[in-house]
Amino acid sequence: MSRYQTESGFVHGAEERIGVLLTNLGTPDAPTPAALRRYLAEFLWDPRIVELPRPLWWLILHGIVLRTRPRRSARAYEAVWSERGSPLLETTLEQGARVQQLLSERLPGPVKVVTAMRYGQPSIRDGVDELRGAGCRRVLVLPLYPQYSSTTTASTFDAVSACFTRLRWIPELRFITGYHADAAYIRALANSVSEHWERRGSRPEKLLFSFHGIPHKGWLEGDPYPCQCHATARLVAQYLGLDDGSWQVAFQSRFGAAKWVTPYTDKTLKSWARAGVKSVDVLCPGFSSDCLETLEEIGQENRDNFIEAGGQVFEYIPALNSRTDHIDALASLVERHVQGWLEAEADWDPEKRRAWARNCQQLAKAQGAER
Repeated sequence: MSRYQTESGFVHGAEERIGVLLTNLGTPDAPTPAALRRYLAEFLWDPRIVELPRPLWWLILHGIVLRTRPRRSARAYEAVWSERGSPLLETTLEQGARVQQLLSERLPGPVKVVTAMRYGQPSIRDGVDELRGAGCRRVLVLPLYPQYSSTTTASTFDAVSACFTRLRWIPELRFITGYHADAAYIRALANSVSEHWERRGSRPEKLLFSFHGIPHKGWLEGDPYPCQCHATARLVAQYLGLDDGSWQVAFQSRFGAAKWVTPYTDKTLKSWARAGVKSVDVLCPGFSSDCLETLEEIGQENRDNFIEAGGQVFEYIPALNSRTDHIDALASLVERHVQGWLEAEADWDPEKRRAWARNCQQLAKAQGAER
């Protein structure tokens, strides 16, 4: 038996496509303890997420975490689950479909966009197999994490790379590591804020940019994520013309007892309310799609924190989701990063390509006969 995967159904000279693998974090299959246990077991076992020695972490994960956390997390997921399922999965699939439509209109050659999740389904391996089956010999990976982090972007790279270790023919690969300062992304964020304020007819006293946190140790060891979060917030604030005292960056979603990057979102909101701040809007620029961390943690839990501490008006500004300007920004990112691939395809004369294909097929047939 061959060690490497056979290229079944391969036809020499067949038209090749550019493939785009659009990835997001992932979601459980259902808001149930059993589904959460499966999802968390995959997610939390990733060494990019928890860097403890494997034997020690295995004992903690299976002896404590997976015995207690799934039931609590299932209740939180149930609060945001819709009739169509996971909001993150639903939105990410829609984003992929709309990016496909734009690229098909804009690019001169064939392109296929596939959506995949780092954890859960549809998996990255399934996505890579789908692109290969569609004849994609050049693949661009776009993780929907604007700010690079070892815990998200690098973990996606690990998963994609692992898919190629058993392939006989590895596609040409390009990988977008982030877009935290991309002009179209910043403009879409600023537009979402200004439109929210226009609909309401007023601005809050404070605008909080809340990003998912990472352990402080990771930052000290070279993860650029917190710096990129601050850069994104600063660029949006500048675009909106905000005074320095009217906005701030904070970090949410701590896990475990170790110190994470500060300031913390929940503590910031409580301190503002106790200091007399009555109205707050929260924007989460690191989340390309609304999910548990935005809809439940920010929209419900932290809203309650602010109101109970003395605040009066708390509004969450939705993630960019499938906004037209967001989809345009993502499609433009892809267009820039596939430059050179389409030009190389265009250099092929159609008749010469057909002749080359016939020659390859004849050679392959002859080689098979010799065996």
